[in-house]
Amino acid sequence: MLAITEAGEARLRGGAGFAARLARSPLLRCLAIYGEMPGRFALTAVLLAAVNVALVGQQVLVGRAVQEAGAGRLVVAGADGALSYDRVWFWAAVLLGLSFARSVVQYGAGLLSLTIGQELLTILRQRILARIQQLDLAYHWRHGVGEMVTRMTRDADKVRDALINFWRQMFETGLVVAISVGVLIWYSPWLGLVPLAMLLVGIALLWRQADTLVALDRRIGAAYDAVTQDLSEGVNGVRVIKAFGLGAARTTRFAAHVDTFRREARAAILHAARSVPLPQTVIALGHAWVLGYGAWLISRGELGVGALVAAMLVVNTLVLRIEGIGRLLQVIADARSSAGRIWEILDAEPGIQPGCGRLPEGALGIRLENVSASPLGDGGLVLHDLSLTIQPGEIVALVGPTGSGKSILTGLLPRLVEADRGSVRIGSDALGWHDVRGLELTDLRRRVHVLPQESFLFSDTLAANLRLAAPEASDEELHEALDRAAAGEVFARLAEGFETRLGDRGVTLSGGQRQRICLARALLADADVLVLDDATSALDAVTERRAIENVRALRRDGDRPVTMLIVSSRLSTILAADRVLVLAQGRIVAAGTHAELAAGNAAYRGLMGI
Repeated sequence: MLAITEAGEARLRGGAGFAARLARSPLLRCLAIYGEMPGRFALTAVLLAAVNVALVGQQVLVGRAVQEAGAGRLVVAGADGALSYDRVWFWAAVLLGLSFARSVVQYGAGLLSLTIGQELLTILRQRILARIQQLDLAYHWRHGVGEMVTRMTRDADKVRDALINFWRQMFETGLVVAISVGVLIWYSPWLGLVPLAMLLVGIALLWRQADTLVALDRRIGAAYDAVTQDLSEGVNGVRVIKAFGLGAARTTRFAAHVDTFRREARAAILHAARSVPLPQTVIALGHAWVLGYGAWLISRGELGVGALVAAMLVVNTLVLRIEGIGRLLQVIADARSSAGRIWEILDAEPGIQPGCGRLPEGALGIRLENVSASPLGDGGLVLHDLSLTIQPGEIVALVGPTGSGKSILTGLLPRLVEADRGSVRIGSDALGWHDVRGLELTDLRRRVHVLPQESFLFSDTLAANLRLAAPEASDEELHEALDRAAAGEVFARLAEGFETRLGDRGVTLSGGQRQRICLARALLADADVLVLDDATSALDAVTERRAIENVRALRRDGDRPVTMLIVSSRLSTILAADRVLVLAQGRIVAAGTHAELAAGNAAYRGLMGI
């Protein structure tokens, strides 16, 4: 008795485990999105049910008409010898009317299923994009642009296509199987049970191939990621490619990625071609059984010719639908792989979780205490026990050799990168120093703005790019920001003024012009701490000095002076700073004014070439 109980509990645990695995299935999780549109989903189900009931009903009615024809009741001779076609016209009207009504309902059901499929695709893409925006920079550094684009395009399309097919074929096929087998059993039990057994065996054989097809499609997806990444780099890096004459080499590289993708796709197709025919042959044997067994029943007088015709029509529809399931299983196997890749992003937890605190109003400074950081979060530290303090209103230059961690340090301040150890604080002695981990990210990044070396402008108008930081800014405020960033002459050269389209990544502008417009955009953000990560490297010394002095004077007479941290290796920039910090091997190794460091620090003199 105990053994029986334990066995029952084991089965229950196994069943619960299977249910849990089923609930975690990526494709079913995508299918659950249909729950956000229950009204249209239910209406589509009702319409599809009506279509399939009408289809089997139409086939049964054809059999009845054939039966009447065989019995001589379809065309009847009257007493005067004239032929009466009333039953012919009756059956013609019934069958044509039913066919027309079924086609109208089927059109509506198809339109609805396509509509909710497109909405599902939209929801998926919106969620992927939202999650991509939430993920930290370390995640983006580990995964390329090509991978992100592939998951939002190819993978999302595959899931949408599979779910539409699932909805229109699996649901319809289930109804057709249930109704068709019921009709066949109604004619004769063995006439329906044997084809049903063949269907189940064929579907089981098809299902055994699903996991292999999923693994093959994951390899196809990885190859497609490489194709997309290479294409993205080829488009974005077109200037470098042309400058170094790399067109032929890049084309060869791209062709190699495409060949890999084609080989993986061919392997999946060959596997499906070898695996699917046997199950479909088993399923198709239902035709032969219904014809042979039905003829035997007719010979015994247990079945009419019309019933056999109806049974053949029903089993023909049944076999065609199940053969379609074979093709659908391959589509679903591909979609399982794509859905898994999508949920890898959607389930990825951002490494940087926001706090709920807000910075107090007033001038802000920067304090780092014993900070160590690894940009990829893999323990490979770039900064080691680094400490520094920048008081509100100070302009501090940060210098150091390449690879010393300057950009990682600037990324710590608005929490674009997370510190492994130590604390990063924003505030002042008067307002208190607030650990960035406890701050709400939007507020933190509004008050602490980092302008990177890469001058990224969106393919939009000048006004739209400037208003990213200040959507409500007037044209006058845009003019003021451009003037402070020493970009007034850039605006004067644009024929369409603020409505000038800047092209992809601001390609219509020079490097220095892009940097000044990006600086103007940063000034519109009205941040209290402004970090320039080599963001003026393309400017001449005079223009750069003018822009920095404009920022310095921005709140000189107010109670909220702008605190600036400027990463640079140019002497002209450093001379504009109040103080200089020297970063080497992940630590601040020297600090002081330029004159002090130039006089007493040989490493600084070597770094600056003086």
